[in-house]
Amino acid sequence: MPRPVKPRKISFVPQNKYFIPAYKPKCELEVVLLKLEELEAMRLKDIEKFSQEECAARMNVSRQTFQLIIDEARKKVAEALTEGKAISIEGGNYTFNICKYRCENCGHIFSEAYEKDIHKCPECESSEVICIDKSNFCKRRCKRKGGCINY
Repeated sequence: MPRPVKPRKISFVPQNKYFIPAYKPKCELEVVLLKLEELEAMRLKDIEKFSQEECAARMNVSRQTFQLIIDEARKKVAEALTEGKAISIEGGNYTFNICKYRCENCGHIFSEAYEKDIHKCPECESSEVICIDKSNFCKRRCKRKGGCINY
């Protein structure tokens, strides 16, 4: 069974999500779909000027995965600009909040999107996991003093 791709963390969603070239009739318009995590990769690297390592850490991915994301994003934007295509920014595999969990069954510590409905340990597949993240995000949402338990 293929391993599921973990969501990429983003911290920006643009107000304007659709861009079209001027003076091109709608009936001739092709659209390039730019995922939200691809836009985030370009924003972090090209606008915020973070190193590749910092960008990868902020998005909760490896440096290699970050490089693949930003390469695809730049290719899509270049294609739209050079071939007169519209850009639609939507979709993707992303989250806004990553929490750290510990499995009460096997002790494995792992990180994943807080927004997931059911949290299971990637090692033993137990659903007896506790949120051990001490970030402000997690503190505001945890219902127990010792952390969240998802059964």
